[in-house]
Amino acid sequence: MLSGIIFINRNGLRWRDAPREYGPHKTLYSRWKRWSEKGIFAQMMVGLAAEHGEEKTVMIDATYLKAHRTATSLAAKKGGVDA
Repeated sequence: MLSGIIFINRNGLRWRDAPREYGPHKTLYSRWKRWSEKGIFAQMMVGLAAEHGEEKTVMIDATYLKAHRTATSLAAKKGGVDA
Protein backbone atom coordinates (compact mmCIF):
# COMPACT_ATOMS: atom_id res chain seq x y z
CA MET A 1 0.00 0.00 0.00
CA LEU A 2 2.75 2.44 0.95
CA SER A 3 4.61 1.72 -2.29
CA GLY A 4 1.50 2.60 -4.29
CA ILE A 5 1.00 5.89 -2.45
CA ILE A 6 4.64 6.83 -2.96
CA PHE A 7 4.47 5.85 -6.65
CA ILE A 8 1.41 8.04 -7.26
CA ASN A 9 2.84 11.07 -5.44
CA ARG A 10 6.31 10.74 -6.93
CA ASN A 11 4.99 10.54 -10.49
CA GLY A 12 2.24 13.12 -10.07
CA LEU A 13 -0.47 10.73 -11.23
CA ARG A 14 -4.19 10.65 -10.51
CA TRP A 15 -5.25 7.98 -8.03
CA ARG A 16 -7.18 6.11 -10.71
CA ASP A 17 -3.97 5.83 -12.78
CA ALA A 18 -2.29 3.62 -10.18
CA PRO A 19 -1.02 0.31 -11.57
CA ARG A 20 -3.12 -2.68 -10.52
CA GLU A 21 -0.20 -4.16 -8.58
CA TYR A 22 -0.77 -1.55 -5.86
CA GLY A 23 -4.43 -2.43 -5.35
CA PRO A 24 -7.65 -0.51 -5.95
CA HIS A 25 -7.19 3.23 -6.42
CA LYS A 26 -9.98 4.02 -3.95
CA THR A 27 -8.16 2.04 -1.26
CA LEU A 28 -4.89 3.85 -2.00
CA TYR A 29 -6.58 7.24 -1.76
CA SER A 30 -8.48 6.34 1.43
CA ARG A 31 -5.32 5.09 3.11
CA TRP A 32 -3.35 8.19 2.01
CA LYS A 33 -6.07 10.51 3.30
CA ARG A 34 -6.40 8.69 6.63
CA TRP A 35 -2.64 8.52 7.20
CA SER A 36 -2.22 12.17 6.20
CA GLU A 37 -4.85 13.27 8.70
CA LYS A 38 -3.07 11.30 11.44
CA GLY A 39 0.25 12.95 10.53
CA ILE A 40 1.96 9.68 9.62
CA PHE A 41 3.58 11.04 6.45
CA ALA A 42 4.82 14.13 8.29
CA GLN A 43 6.40 11.88 10.95
CA MET A 44 8.05 9.76 8.28
CA MET A 45 9.54 12.84 6.60
CA VAL A 46 10.83 14.21 9.91
CA GLY A 47 12.39 10.82 10.66
CA LEU A 48 14.01 10.60 7.24
CA ALA A 49 15.29 14.17 7.45
CA ALA A 50 16.79 13.53 10.89
CA GLU A 51 18.81 10.61 9.54
CA HIS A 52 20.23 12.70 6.71
CA GLY A 53 22.88 15.30 7.48
CA GLU A 54 21.87 17.76 4.76
CA GLU A 55 20.59 21.03 6.21
CA LYS A 56 18.97 22.47 3.10
CA THR A 57 16.83 20.64 0.58
CA VAL A 58 15.40 22.14 -2.57
CA MET A 59 12.40 20.34 -3.99
CA ILE A 60 11.19 20.85 -7.53
CA ASP A 61 7.79 19.43 -8.34
CA ALA A 62 5.86 19.07 -11.59
CA THR A 63 4.00 22.36 -11.02
CA TYR A 64 7.27 24.29 -10.85
CA LEU A 65 8.57 22.61 -14.00
CA LYS A 66 5.36 23.30 -15.90
CA ALA A 67 5.40 26.97 -14.89
CA HIS A 68 9.05 27.28 -15.94
CA ARG A 69 8.37 25.59 -19.28
CA THR A 70 5.36 27.84 -19.93
CA ALA A 71 7.29 31.00 -19.07
CA THR A 72 10.14 29.95 -21.33
CA SER A 73 7.85 29.23 -24.27
CA LEU A 74 6.00 32.53 -23.81
CA ALA A 75 9.28 34.43 -23.77
CA ALA A 76 10.35 32.70 -26.99
CA LYS A 77 7.09 33.69 -28.71
CA LYS A 78 7.57 37.32 -27.68
CA GLY A 79 11.02 37.56 -29.21
CA GLY A 80 13.24 36.01 -26.60
CA VAL A 81 14.60 36.89 -23.21
CA ASP A 82 17.35 39.43 -22.59
CA ALA A 83 20.25 37.49 -21.20
